This record gives sequence, C-alpha cells and structure tokens, in this order.
Amino acid sequence: MAKCIILAHGDGDGVCSAALLLSYLLGKCDSSVYFTHPVGILGDLKEFAPRGSSVFIADIAIDEIHAEQLIHLLEEYGRDGSVTYIDHHPLPEGFKPPNGVEFIHDTCCSASELTYRYLREKGLSSDYARIALYGAISDYLDETQWVRDELWRWDKRMVFLEAGILSQGLEGSRRDHVFKRAVVEHLARNNLPSQMQELVSRSIKQAEMDEKLRLWVRYNLRINGQVAYVLNPPGSVGRAANYARIYSGVRVGVAGEERGELYIMSLRSRRECDLNQTLRKISRSLNIHGGGHPFAAGARVPKSLLSVFINELNKELICH
Repeated sequence: MAKCIILAHGDGDGVCSAALLLSYLLGKCDSSVYFTHPVGILGDLKEFAPRGSSVFIADIAIDEIHAEQLIHLLEEYGRDGSVTYIDHHPLPEGFKPPNGVEFIHDTCCSASELTYRYLREKGLSSDYARIALYGAISDYLDETQWVRDELWRWDKRMVFLEAGILSQGLEGSRRDHVFKRAVVEHLARNNLPSQMQELVSRSIKQAEMDEKLRLWVRYNLRINGQVAYVLNPPGSVGRAANYARIYSGVRVGVAGEERGELYIMSLRSRRECDLNQTLRKISRSLNIHGGGHPFAAGARVPKSLLSVFINELNKELICH
C-alpha cells in the first residue's frame, strides 16, 4: 500500500486538520501522523517523510528565514511523490508557491475549515464538518460564514462543549505527541472528544491550572512601553501572554518559556495591531524566528536578546 505522511501543528486546529486528512486517507494508503512547527518542518520532513510518499502538511506557517529552503525541499518531494500544503497563516512578503505542490492557502479561516472544504469536494462525508468546527473554535476563527452555516446543522452548545474539551485537553498535553496522535485517530473515526476519558481528564486539569496561571500573571508581569511580558509562567505561554495583555492594559502581551539558550515566546495583541507583520520585520533585522497571525503569534528569541527584542517590539509595532 502507498505511504502517506501527515505533518501538522499540535494545537486544536492542527490536530483537527490532521484528523480530517487521516479520515479521508483511511483505506487509501498507509498513513502516519507527525507533529511539527514552522522552525522544525524542514528537519521533520526529511526525517519522517520517505521520498516518493504522499505528503500532507496542515496548519504550518512558512517561516521567514527558512522559506526559500522549504520551497526547494517541497519541490523535491513533489517531483518524487506528491505534496499537499494547507495553511491559513499570512505568507512571507514576495512568497511564491512551490512548483509541483498543491498549495491551498487562505487567511480567511482556520486550517481545519480549509482542510474540510478541500476534502469535502473529494467526497469526505459532511458528518466530519463538526471536526472542522472544533478546530475553528480552538483557533478563535469561528465567525466565518461557513462556521455560522454549519453551526445551524449541529447543536451549537454541544459543538462548543466538545471544542472546549478538545482545546483544553490538548493544551494540557503540550509535547505529548503519542497522546495527540491518539486524539487524531479518535477524531478520525468521528468520535466525540468527550468520549475520550483521558482527554476529558486533561481538559479539567488544564482549566484548574489556567485559573492559577491567571493569578500568577496578574502579580508577576512586567511592563515596557506598550509591551507586557512574563517569563517561565507555570502553564500555557499562549494563555499567559493573553492574561499579560489583559491585566496590563497595554497593546501586546508576551510570555516566554526558557528552553536552553532560547525563549520560546507567545504573543497576543489588541485587534488594531498586526503581530505577524511586526515579527516578520523584527525577524529579518535580528535574525530570529517569528510570525503567525495578526493578533496571535510566536517567536524564538535568544535569551541574550530578550531586552533588545522587547525594545524592538515597542519600536516596530504596527498598529492601525
């Protein structure tokens, strides 16, 4: 049987995108699921995807620094096999889709919605729409026309409950890829998140941790101009960044988790600011990795550049 490789982000949107792809590929090829991120995609593609296989990549932003290398590698895989790339993150300036690759991109909506709509045209059952809804809600992209229309087909209260269990349970799993792979397989059979007891348990535990995190951020944040930040929060860096923004009242919240010589950062902003454009500009000047969505993004910053990064963020912040 042919070999299919799915590479996806490990958050709710990425997991749901992977589940949709896996459900469609069941019985068509021998499928394996791996989780990656914009900086790791180059190495993970080489490590996990044999040449000549069918590769599906979902919810992985194109990193500013590695964009050219990634394009060349995708084109190589496209010549030997096939590559389908589904994403919704803003693209680097001047980016041109790689030749020989089915490149599905739109910032309109979640990667889950794009993946579902793509597979629905290929015959995927409409019953799988609720999985795409979970992903859209997890990524705060639940206001599109497609989502509004689909919510009329399902019990809205149930969909939001299931999406909450999924997103909270995944947040409490962080780099536990074995468990996340089990979640993908569970969803690919169109099972409810609430039918997976371990996922429910992790989601409840995460809710308790988030409440403690909220109070910790409130009393430990630091403010520099229009940026509030915390370091090594006892929980989700994404949630911590959002709490930092809320409690400080400034435009941008940042949370950094120390990992070796780097801070792995999550950033959240008010809706009038564009973190993606700001970080892509800073990444070119400081030679760091950064980007994402306008209001939610990430960066990898050497610890020695922390103060420089915060100052540059204040200086270059693009707001309307």
